[in-house]
Amino acid sequence: MSTKKIAVVSIIVLVLGAWFYLDLGQFLQFEVLQQRIGDLRGWYTNNPLLAGVIYFAVYVAVTALSVPGAAIMTLAAGALFGFWYALLLVSFASSIGATLAFLVSRVLLRDWVQGKFSRQLRAFNTGFERDGAFYLFSLRLVPLFPFFAINLLMGLLPIATGRYYWVSQLGMLPATAVYVNAGTQLGQLESATGIISAPLLGSFVLLAVFPFLARGLLGYIQSRRVLARYQKPQRFDTNVVVIGAGSAGLVSALIAATVNAKVTLIERHRMGGDCLNTGCVPSKALIRSARIADYARRAEDFGLESMSVRVNFRQVMERVQRVIKTIEPHDSVERFTGLGVDCVQGAARIISPWEVQVNDTILTTRNIIIATGARPRVPDITGLQDIDYLTSDTVWELREAPDHLLVLGAGPIGCELAQAFARLGCRVTLATHADRLLPREDIEVSEQVRLAFERQGITLLTEYEPLAFSVADQGQRCVFGSPTGEREVLFDRLLLAVGRSPNVEGMGLEALGIEVAARGTVAVDDYLRTAVPGIYACGDVAGPYQFTHMASHQAWYATVNALFGRFRKFKVDYSVVPWATFTDPEVARVGLNESDARAQGVPFEVTRYDINDLDRAIADGEAHGFVKVLTEPGRDRILGATIVGYHAGELINEFVLAMKHGLGLNKILGTIHIYPTLGESNKFLAGEWRKARKPERLLSWVARYHRWMRG
Repeated sequence: MSTKKIAVVSIIVLVLGAWFYLDLGQFLQFEVLQQRIGDLRGWYTNNPLLAGVIYFAVYVAVTALSVPGAAIMTLAAGALFGFWYALLLVSFASSIGATLAFLVSRVLLRDWVQGKFSRQLRAFNTGFERDGAFYLFSLRLVPLFPFFAINLLMGLLPIATGRYYWVSQLGMLPATAVYVNAGTQLGQLESATGIISAPLLGSFVLLAVFPFLARGLLGYIQSRRVLARYQKPQRFDTNVVVIGAGSAGLVSALIAATVNAKVTLIERHRMGGDCLNTGCVPSKALIRSARIADYARRAEDFGLESMSVRVNFRQVMERVQRVIKTIEPHDSVERFTGLGVDCVQGAARIISPWEVQVNDTILTTRNIIIATGARPRVPDITGLQDIDYLTSDTVWELREAPDHLLVLGAGPIGCELAQAFARLGCRVTLATHADRLLPREDIEVSEQVRLAFERQGITLLTEYEPLAFSVADQGQRCVFGSPTGEREVLFDRLLLAVGRSPNVEGMGLEALGIEVAARGTVAVDDYLRTAVPGIYACGDVAGPYQFTHMASHQAWYATVNALFGRFRKFKVDYSVVPWATFTDPEVARVGLNESDARAQGVPFEVTRYDINDLDRAIADGEAHGFVKVLTEPGRDRILGATIVGYHAGELINEFVLAMKHGLGLNKILGTIHIYPTLGESNKFLAGEWRKARKPERLLSWVARYHRWMRG
């Protein structure tokens, strides 16, 4: 225990000891107060200042120690000092005492509570940091909530001490005035409960509701102020205009059409957005071809004759385009038109909260959803504009394999494409300013991918910062700064994979006052609303996650809130977010990993199962990787899971389901898994967790029982 805690506990023990030794509690009984009020008034008349000081000190002590009786003391103040003097004393004494009780709770309990329940409190803490003063004020207005309980609870939460004091001072004032006024009529009261009547309680409840009504009114006024400079149309062409036909935009349009809203979907380029045309679909098609090439090289591992692998790069890239064409009808204009969506080709510009200009037409709409996605980020590096560089958008135009491909960036996109091109016969160098591959993952995960890349002949340059590009006689050149000094790398083609920038330009957001956040995304609240009423944003352009499945997830919230928010609004649920990197081995994760848990101070236990022991993985020649799960200490509740290995992106879904619906490892262990499948690895992981917690003492008695049964 720290010195501060010891001091606080010692003071509390001493004061409470004195309190009980002197039997001061007798003075906090209503009957005793009524009997002695005459004597107390006489003493106060002779010593007004001293009486006020003593009363003030005792009241602070009573509230600071959370001793029952503050209501009686408030009545006594009214009876002794009169309304205004009593109100002054009680108002400040109660606020100071409440703040001291708040600090006692903070010193003694907050670290323990926040540490033990950090995951459960994370979202609550975030909301309380933003609106804590508002909630505290509402609670203070209602005397039904015990003030001492509020003091102790608030000490556990993230609210500044100064703010806690002044909010308490203001919030407790109405109830204090009621009790003090009742004290002036002490002789007519039969008990302390006589102060509170049904009408009075109703008044306090109305006082508590008032801040919420006031906040709603304030929001309405603020919205009117934002909209005041625009002319609202008398009629609207459509219920919602969706800008962007990628994953977020398509799902938004589909949901709106499903609930029979009139919806217009605007796309300036190609339906399906990045995912279909330049992202998920083509990259996975390329990775599949690359994996087959790798399997062919491993023919002897499967009992086949060794074979020479000849990659026809042009045919591989044409196959990628065929895959896109096959999936394209799912996202086509024809399909969505048939579903009731009005699809428009062109660049959209928002000219008012209710008007969108596309081509030469101005559409009037009740709501607008921005779903314009993101594009590959091009860094500002000397000489880069002189290089015919590739991005994840343009790499699909290649029909000749690069002789030496330099990949800049070691995130998911860079790693996936680097490995695919290496397996297709290209010499690949992957450079990153980070100290390892996939830096968002645990170190052991990065190490598994690094070893696989090095086995496949990929040159890895970590902690390499590109300084300048230039064209050389031998091809193209990049000078890197590294821990060992500058180093020059010659290459044939350059692939940039250093992140993605949201598409926020050219839509008129600045003129409307829609803010762009620090990461370049459109600033939205928990309901995906922008600063302008009726305009929402979702997907990569809104963040914080740039995943196709997250774009679809957000689209539901944006659309439902846009169409039905006047009745009920829904906060976006980010509690369980999975993702996968489709390298070989695949890397999939949901929730916390060890690095995140340590950074956030979340206590955890780790259970691991190595897939090299799994029958199906051995049979498939894919016996590598592991499943790792973080759980709460002493419980089977899952905090996060990481899987590295064959089809990790499929295997992670069982843990996603478990986390979403509160299922622990015991439930997974008790579920039948088909043999032989890769999915058994999740059950075996749960078995490892249970095995590490087997009741050794009970089992020793069971062993004795069995020996006794054998005679």
